[in-house]
Amino acid sequence: MPTSSCPCGSTLPLADCCGRYHAGALPETAEALMRSRYSAYVLGLIDYLVATTLPVQQAALEREAMAAWSAQSRWLGLTVEEHQPLGGTPERARVTFTARWQDASGEQAHRERSDFVRVDGRWYFVDPTVTLKAGRNDPCPCGSGQKFKKCCAALL
Repeated sequence: MPTSSCPCGSTLPLADCCGRYHAGALPETAEALMRSRYSAYVLGLIDYLVATTLPVQQAALEREAMAAWSAQSRWLGLTVEEHQPLGGTPERARVTFTARWQDASGEQAHRERSDFVRVDGRWYFVDPTVTLKAGRNDPCPCGSGQKFKKCCAALL
């Protein structure tokens, strides 16, 4: 791992920050996962981005588009505004952040409020662009064992 500062905006070297998650350690919080996902976009780690999305959504992700955005952007920074643990079973959290980058159209900024769910001790990003096909009374696709209406339906 390079010794440069982590792209997520911390003052730590990449290897001591998001790089350890990219290498297989599990992020302890939704914020740590979100920061590591931003760093993965900066570094072109598309497999990591897919693996940290809710498993039932992974097959529907547009890997090529993710890779193109990652490669064609010059990443300018990340600002985390709020990390809000929501509790529940499974555990949930929400992270509000702004990501900045430059592409062929100029400088861009995207503010987002992302939802995360922790299943079997592992945090996952819940992608709002990928629809989950589940009825209200079906088992939740996140694998919690609860009905969809009592679990992830509120996130989507």
